[in-house]
Amino acid sequence: MGKAQILVVDDEEDILELVRFHLEREGYRVTCAETGEKALERVRSSRPALVVLDLMLPGIDGLEVARLLKADESLRELPIVMLTAKGEEADVVTGLELGADDYVTKPFSPRVLVARVKAILRRGARKEPEPGGQAVIRRHNLVIHPGRREVLVDEQPVTLTYTEFSILAYLARRPGWVFTRSQIVDAVRGDDYPVTDRSVDVQIVGLRRKLGPAGAFVETVRGVGYRFKE
Repeated sequence: MGKAQILVVDDEEDILELVRFHLEREGYRVTCAETGEKALERVRSSRPALVVLDLMLPGIDGLEVARLLKADESLRELPIVMLTAKGEEADVVTGLELGADDYVTKPFSPRVLVARVKAILRRGARKEPEPGGQAVIRRHNLVIHPGRREVLVDEQPVTLTYTEFSILAYLARRPGWVFTRSQIVDAVRGDDYPVTDRSVDVQIVGLRRKLGPAGAFVETVRGVGYRFKE
């Protein structure tokens, strides 16, 4: 089976060619765009499996491209890997909040970028249906039963609060994906269990403590948020 098509968006020709070379060497089909406007056209015409998107673009910048893609219901699930300069931490947070899946800072290692792309494209994590349509999440030595709200570590039950369980399940469904505190708040917020940005950190501390050594699978991404280790 042929590998996926990837759209690479950057206004620097040497970066486009560098990324194209390394992705094509892995068997991916690659198309390129130099502006945000061309990126939107090519996404709609060729429907790539993933977009590598520079944030600093002439005309429509990368954040606006991401915003427009995520606002389109037919394109909302399209994975985006952002390319950013090291000083653009605020833009990284904004991009992740818009729904981008990962980011790579410039200057970057092509091998790292290719590894991130591969990881995102294989993230159709295997799920085992439970009665009632819920799915068992199996990660490392953890088993998470959403329907029963039960967590097992090395087959031993771990007692979590409602919020701790919700955060763990949310992160574990997409291992390797980075989520901002705001995204986590939105995912687990409920009338009976209010969560604020700051309290997410407190919940993570409690969650890690209860999981013991398995708590190391919940990783902090400095300045951004959290992810579950692949």
